[in-house]
Amino acid sequence: VSATAGSLTPHVVKRIFSGGDQTFVVCTKYENSLPADDFRSINQANYTNLISCETVELWQQKVLEHSHSNSINAVLQSLASSACWNGSFLERRDDEHFRTSPKIPGISLGSIRLLFEKLMNAEHARLLEQVLKSFESFVIPQLSSCPPDVEAMRIYLILPEFPLLQDSKYYITLTLPLAMAILRLDANPSKVLDNWWSQVCPSYFFKLVALYKGAVVYLLSGRKTLLIPVLFTSYITAALRLLEKLHKVNVKVKHLDYDEFYIPEISSLVNIEEDYVLWVINQAREQRGSSVTQDSLTFCSYPFIFDAQAKTKMLQTDAELQMQVAINEASLQNIFMLLTLEPLLARNPFLVLHVRRNNLVGDALRELSIHSDVDLKKPLKVTFDGEEAVDDGGVTKEFFLLLLKELLNPVYGMFSCYPDSNLLWFSDVCVVEHNWFRLIGIVCGLAIYNFTVVDLHFPLALYKKLLNVMPGLEDLKELSPTEGRSLQQLLDYDGEDLEDTFCLNFTICRENFGVTEMKMLVPGGDKITVTKENRQEFVDAYVNYIFNLSVCEWYEAFSEGFLKVCGGKVLELFQPSELQAMVIGNCNYNWQELEESATYKGDYTADHPTVKMFWETFHEFPLEKKKKFLLFLTGSDRIPIYGMRSLCLIIQSTAGGEQHLPVAHTCYNLLDLPKYSRKETLEARLTQAIDHYEGFSLA
Repeated sequence: VSATAGSLTPHVVKRIFSGGDQTFVVCTKYENSLPADDFRSINQANYTNLISCETVELWQQKVLEHSHSNSINAVLQSLASSACWNGSFLERRDDEHFRTSPKIPGISLGSIRLLFEKLMNAEHARLLEQVLKSFESFVIPQLSSCPPDVEAMRIYLILPEFPLLQDSKYYITLTLPLAMAILRLDANPSKVLDNWWSQVCPSYFFKLVALYKGAVVYLLSGRKTLLIPVLFTSYITAALRLLEKLHKVNVKVKHLDYDEFYIPEISSLVNIEEDYVLWVINQAREQRGSSVTQDSLTFCSYPFIFDAQAKTKMLQTDAELQMQVAINEASLQNIFMLLTLEPLLARNPFLVLHVRRNNLVGDALRELSIHSDVDLKKPLKVTFDGEEAVDDGGVTKEFFLLLLKELLNPVYGMFSCYPDSNLLWFSDVCVVEHNWFRLIGIVCGLAIYNFTVVDLHFPLALYKKLLNVMPGLEDLKELSPTEGRSLQQLLDYDGEDLEDTFCLNFTICRENFGVTEMKMLVPGGDKITVTKENRQEFVDAYVNYIFNLSVCEWYEAFSEGFLKVCGGKVLELFQPSELQAMVIGNCNYNWQELEESATYKGDYTADHPTVKMFWETFHEFPLEKKKKFLLFLTGSDRIPIYGMRSLCLIIQSTAGGEQHLPVAHTCYNLLDLPKYSRKETLEARLTQAIDHYEGFSLA
């Protein structure tokens, strides 16, 4: 090329640079020319070292053969470079690494795993030391809060695959500093990492969650050995906040079930009652605008780590707090009344209900209407008119069972029973007063606060609504499997003739008192045909009608009653299924625990021949028959959230002969068991008793 226009002086191109809106050329004169740079051949000195199984073998040889510092420093220099790690392990399949973006990391986690597994072999022990040193001293401490590019974010996916992060010896030097570095990320790179976590396989995500759950347990177990309390607080806060970040990702993508975040050891390592009280105080301070001290760590701020039993402790603590406030107010008023010589007006520290068996609903409505919200937090005691029984819990349980049996009676039409699922939901049309629904809500709340399991066959959707979680198609599939499957078939239909095949518009037909009515799902729905384009809107509107629009006034009354008793901050800590288990129990059966916790009265002991025969017979029953026995004994085939020990089964001897059947006193979990001499007789009589039990529930 010529240097200037008209000049004949030749030049030789050395290199061309081009980028953005600029291009320039490096040239040399012809007589002093240098050869042009040939980019067809690669000069490794100009490129970042890549880390792979091949380079590991090469470095291993260097480390073993050359113990002098220069060779080892050269290896360490590569290992200590985030750029080297970020540029390695590219996903070659379909050239995915070329599509690296805020949603695609472009690396092969499988390749990373293979390399780290190779390093963990005994023959690579010295090289592993160098990798550990590079991560501890260089890579993690130098992680930036604002990486220059998305490719520089890959290191955050690579490091958790390093096996030594799982070793508690390195929690303080590797695992927790990595958590702190992730939490320091600016908003945009933090979102990129969230996106990438959303794309990883569930096993990677599970390992990451398990890693920081383990770190929490490690810190709590050794908190007294850490010399500086502020370090403990900063470390455990980092682990909990990272779990919180992972939990938020999981809520969106459902990598794991929510109970995979539980840390069961928390109950024994943390004073949950004290923590809950501190959390309530901090919440109150925040609402008043007061500052909360930095070191006031409360585990209740991270409710996803608590299992159901731990949350039960919180509920008990909340109940005791609320009841204590109510009792203290009553006591103060009592003192005032005594001082003013008005003892008859002194308030009772218990919530005492006086009811008649033949007017249970009316009396319950009357009694509960005269009590304040604070009174409803007091321990419940029930007195049946004309009966002298002292309520140690059994009378209260009987009250719940009988009242719900009456309220759920189909004659009132308050609820519809779906035969496909045997579940109840609010009726579209109802003739009873709103107060009845409010009463059922109060009863459910009282059952929770007084730790009584009630047999209410409501779907999970009810508890979702109480926690402000919108029910969806999956909830309709639980309540009405036939309707749910039909709507799913509509969504899955691939044919182009959807309109002719399904012949639907935005309406729903409901039958009430033998009359079928057409209801609009949206205004003018009878004129809107369901098409391939709007079928999702139709399904959403259908689900919304079932769970919201059609039952709004009845649900609102129920919710008002429930929240009157159980409203407040403690409810925010529960998942819908956990709240459901608080009301109706769960199915985590441990039959051996039931036997071990049983007590005996009369002539019976654990070693009595009849008792031994009973347990042999019971353990031989199939699962469904064991559940029927629970229903026979307790009024429900589910168990309290705090386990089978809490059932406190009592078996007592009776004077009746072998021709008599066993009798269950449901309100006390008490079984009257005649002294059978033969196992066959015992099995036959027990089977006959449980098969003829009618129960209290509508279903």
